[in-house]
This record gives sequence, C-alpha cells and structure tokens, in this order.
Amino acid sequence: MADGMLATRIGRLRVISVVEAISFLVLLLCSVLKRTNDWELGVAVMGPVHGILFVTYVLGVLDLRRRMSWPNAVTARLIVAAVLPIAPFFVERWLRTQQEPARQAG
Repeated sequence: MADGMLATRIGRLRVISVVEAISFLVLLLCSVLKRTNDWELGVAVMGPVHGILFVTYVLGVLDLRRRMSWPNAVTARLIVAAVLPIAPFFVERWLRTQQEPARQAG
C-alpha cells in the first residue's frame, strides 16, 4: 500500500481494516492450533494484538462517522464487519470509493 494512503483518515482506516482482518484470521488459526496441538502461545500473542487492532479499527470508524456524517446504518455495518473474519477486506474496498470532505479554511 502506498505511503500517500496514510495521509488521510480514510487511507489509514483502509490499512487498519486489512491488518485487522489478517490478524483475525491468524488468531482463528492460532485458536485451532491451540485446540488441536496444545499450542497456546499463538493465542496468547495474537489475542492482545488483534484486540488492539480491533479497538483501533472501531475508533477509526467512529471518528470517520463524525467527519463523514455517515448514517447509523453505515456505521453499524462497518462495526459488524469487524467481527466477521473476512468482511474488513470488503470494507477496505468500499472505503476506496469514499472521499473525505475538504477542510474549510478558517
């Protein structure tokens, strides 16, 4: 992903969305390994990492909701997407279509 993407809030949320989705999938894999191979380290590490990314994602959605004047339905869909393993990949794709409002001089 390009550095310019990190220059906007939408760009940063796009990055967090993808990273959060990947961390969720890795956590699910670690959970399976914990139950099948008694490998608890993966969940012990990925659980908090994913938790931090999840909270960051939700805070980013709430921040953009205010700035973009998203309706409650859009906000709810974006937050629900965070608890579905691959949905944040689709959120990132949708975010590509969004434009932040221009800053007003003042």
